[in-house]
Amino acid sequence: MNDHVYKIIELTGSSQTTIEDAIHNAVARAAKTVRNMRWFEVVETRGYIEDDEVSYWQVTVKIGFKIED
Repeated sequence: MNDHVYKIIELTGSSQTTIEDAIHNAVARAAKTVRNMRWFEVVETRGYIEDDEVSYWQVTVKIGFKIED
């Protein structure tokens, strides 16, 4: 088994529909420039209220990716 070293970045994704979509949006955006992503951790969830209704969700995630050898 090889030992691995990981780097962590933190992003906030948003969505007008669901928390899950906000997570997917953050991961999809990271995938455009980050290789070897392995896991994510939700660290904060919040929403924006407009006219007494939830307008959109914001989810902050930490994404871990393996450093290349």
